[in-house]
Amino acid sequence: MAKRDYYEVLGVDRGADDTELKKAYRRLAMKYHPDRNPGDTEAEEQFKEVKEAFEILSDSQKRSAYDQFGHAGVDASAGGGGFGGGAGGFGDIFDSVFGDIFGAGGRGGTRAYRGADLRYDLEMTLEEAVSGTEIKIRVPTLVDCDTCDGKGSRSGRAPDTCNTCGGVGQVRMQQGFFSVQQTCPRCRGSGKTVTDPCASCGGSGKARGNKTIAVKVPAGVDNGDRIRLSGEGEPGQNGGPPGDLYVNVVVKPHPIFTREESDLRCEVPIDFATAALGGELEVPTLEGRVVLKIPPETQTGKMFRLRGKGVRSVRGGGVGDLICRVAVETPVNLSKEQKELLENFRDSLSGGGTRHSPRAHSWLDGVKKFFEEMKFS
Repeated sequence: MAKRDYYEVLGVDRGADDTELKKAYRRLAMKYHPDRNPGDTEAEEQFKEVKEAFEILSDSQKRSAYDQFGHAGVDASAGGGGFGGGAGGFGDIFDSVFGDIFGAGGRGGTRAYRGADLRYDLEMTLEEAVSGTEIKIRVPTLVDCDTCDGKGSRSGRAPDTCNTCGGVGQVRMQQGFFSVQQTCPRCRGSGKTVTDPCASCGGSGKARGNKTIAVKVPAGVDNGDRIRLSGEGEPGQNGGPPGDLYVNVVVKPHPIFTREESDLRCEVPIDFATAALGGELEVPTLEGRVVLKIPPETQTGKMFRLRGKGVRSVRGGGVGDLICRVAVETPVNLSKEQKELLENFRDSLSGGGTRHSPRAHSWLDGVKKFFEEMKFS
């Protein structure tokens, strides 16, 4: 699995100063410390992740390298996406240490590193998520430095061959009977060095910028779904492949509907007279208006299901339903005449016993029983 962005791990912005970094580290270290979470392997891994992120970002040189090159700039084993997943896996470590002995260093020359993955939170409306759309986004990433045109040098000349490794990107160290091969510490495995580094990018040829990407959002996506755009992450090093861009879908709250998988829900307010006598109401759907028939004597909380008026999930299956919950509204701002009419109406109900208010009668019976039991307890 590819490492998470160190800034994301600590929950800070890229412009965070040392004080903000320390504050974030202390909070997370206290939360995930093994002494506070005995036996919790997940918390232990998170503690290690937080510790590693702080160690890199609190060191100015390492942070600068990380900002320019991502994980590949601070960790020779980074960016591989796990064991066997390209550069940075177990094979790289094995090759760099034992390649000369067992002949496993077949990759030879400079070592290529995969670029870091990127994440982008894409906000959209419910209508866009349900119907699908194409949205252009601007993603922060590494781009060619404008000052040096991506060459890395002030003069514009090509990088020189590294005189430490002779341009192969690796150096050998003799340890007794063993010949150990490792990444060149001077050129970081590129085999090239810049003698007059550009003041803007420090010789890397890359700078922080933005690129515009068109994201095709399939119909039926929901909040929390993730779209993977292969090769749209940060560029690789030394000819390595770029990382991926993961677009996280964030559906904004809708003023009328809430979504539950393939179903939509909404609350429909109705007046007192319609609830008592019945009638018809126009209710909205994502496809237009439909007529909802309200039967007489409808109570608050009554659910009506409109088949096929929901959404179709991106994962397949049929179209869901629209579930309308009725809420009977009490009239407000009554005139004197309206109040008198209601008074007369209430008086007309008082002689009907429980016939007009069966729920109120059962509730009063429950209250009466409750107090009787309290009296004899």
